[in-house]
Amino acid sequence: METLDKIKQQISENPILLYMKGSPKLPSCGFSSQAAQVMISCGEPFAYVDILQNPDIRAELPKYADWPTFPQLWVEGELIGGCDIIMEMFQQGELQPIIKEAAARAQQAAGDAE
Repeated sequence: METLDKIKQQISENPILLYMKGSPKLPSCGFSSQAAQVMISCGEPFAYVDILQNPDIRAELPKYADWPTFPQLWVEGELIGGCDIIMEMFQQGELQPIIKEAAARAQQAAGDAE
């Protein structure tokens, strides 16, 4: 599978997806750590991709997203932003409802599929 196809598949299959360095439990950079903590604080399950384990994605995603840095938060196929935007939205109370609504829609869709 081409890297670009893999990225598109990850984004379409995961309603809440964080591209980061490391994992939420073991982040490999401060920005990824902050972003993961915010996502955990939102209280909904989210997927992540460790770009350090996926150098092809690390190379291609910035071009696809037109966003040069990591972490990147994607919700329902749309790029929300990087660490600064995630932190600001969280502190202003804007991120939590977006995450909760996306998680609720994903649960509903999973329920409908059964």
